[in-house]
Amino acid sequence: MFGPFRITSSLSGGLLWKIPWRMSPMQKLRQRRRLRAVDQVVETVAKALAKKGETLKSLDRWKEEMPTEAQMLPRDKYSMFDRKAKKYRKGIHKLPKWTRVSQRVNPPGY
Repeated sequence: MFGPFRITSSLSGGLLWKIPWRMSPMQKLRQRRRLRAVDQVVETVAKALAKKGETLKSLDRWKEEMPTEAQMLPRDKYSMFDRKAKKYRKGIHKLPKWTRVSQRVNPPGY
């Protein structure tokens, strides 16, 4: 297209919002704090229910299946399994709404 309204190279290619290929140290710090906050909530609820002598099936399942932040490998804290990715992993920050979703368990071996 010619004239005053022709597209420029910066407008014609690529995403408008670029996502860096790795997380910043502050993003990693906030991710660890979020994981610890979830662990703390699970423990608080478990202790409160134990005082009453009650249990929740879903809470017991969470405690059995999900590792705590201290037990997780850095690979699992900051990346997730993706079968389309080259090495079957991609940064967790590339997942939409990654601050709200729990991605603690990945397939073994990846």
